[in-house]
Amino acid sequence: MAHALRGKSAIVGKGYWGLGKTPNTSPMELIAKATKNALDDAGMDLSEIDGICGGTFYHFFPTLSIAEYLGVKPTWANSDMVGGSSFMSYLVEATMAIQAGLCKNVLICYGSNAKSARDLNGLIETPQWERAYEPMVPVPGYAFTAQRYMHEYGVPKEHFGHVAISARKWAQLNPDATMQTELTMEEYLASPSVADPLTVLDCCLMSDGGAAIIVTSADRAKDYQEKPAYFLGGGNAISHREIAQAARLTTTCAAESSKRAFDMAGITTQDVDVVELYDAFTINTLLFLEDMGFVKKGEAGAFVADGNIAPGGSLPVNTNGGGLSCVHPGMYGLFCLIEAATQIRGDGGKRQIDDVNIAIAHGNGGTFSNEYTAVLGSEAAL
Repeated sequence: MAHALRGKSAIVGKGYWGLGKTPNTSPMELIAKATKNALDDAGMDLSEIDGICGGTFYHFFPTLSIAEYLGVKPTWANSDMVGGSSFMSYLVEATMAIQAGLCKNVLICYGSNAKSARDLNGLIETPQWERAYEPMVPVPGYAFTAQRYMHEYGVPKEHFGHVAISARKWAQLNPDATMQTELTMEEYLASPSVADPLTVLDCCLMSDGGAAIIVTSADRAKDYQEKPAYFLGGGNAISHREIAQAARLTTTCAAESSKRAFDMAGITTQDVDVVELYDAFTINTLLFLEDMGFVKKGEAGAFVADGNIAPGGSLPVNTNGGGLSCVHPGMYGLFCLIEAATQIRGDGGKRQIDDVNIAIAHGNGGTFSNEYTAVLGSEAAL
């Protein structure tokens, strides 16, 4: 029996603005411009928006600030925060709110001028017992995990490099991606260390950028001008707050979130055409591919090294270039959803994959603390 939420909502508009560096532009301006692009994409008027989910890096009452800035008075809003995976959560919560009749059209949005402002002080909490060491949160936690992964499975550093190189190859097909130059293994291995074993090229970009999607009911989705990307399934899992409290280091709770999402959607990994992963660091891509069941534990590196996730490979991953080479304005999750919807709609240009009916958008919050998997599908997948 199909889950009550399966196929009940759809993304009908998507947009972003200001990717890279946009000096003298506030987070709210970035949200507003991305929202306009999403509305134009859908053929929808701002007056039709009656639900808001979203945030920035800087606002304590984000939905209040967004609503006031845009001049919208929503009947429903939500801004719970679990990091970069929040936007997958918003998609599920928007679907529930629409189904419950609390609103009709939900704007999910995000804006950050993290690169231009360079003001991250106090934004990322440092655990009480680690403050004395002044760690550059969250990099050491991911490095800790990467080191353990290399030790446990005998993974060479080059396998991390193939993740970065694959992302760069996709970025070169995306005119909106920040990094357009070729990346070689020699350049990767020569990259300066940030937190052993992670180097600069293992880490996501620091960008500015605004992003927005518009979610409506499946019944109303065809009233708008673009092909809908339907919500098929979503799954959440929480493991810990700080990596020091994780029960295990080389298996994330994406194993749980993806199972819940896949069960709701009624799919297996064999049904998936494209995967958009939250690649804040190269280790993320390797662990998520394993934990979601695309490859066995310890085998993701060899899988990536064989070219499987790069253009022309058997499993297209992060087709926009990902957080490593496209954009990462503090939180990346909404861009995963946008790219998944792009592939479903078939408007990805040179990076478009043929006949995409099932796309995964996976979000990561904290240091592998919260994982949220969303499954989008075409009309044929309903």
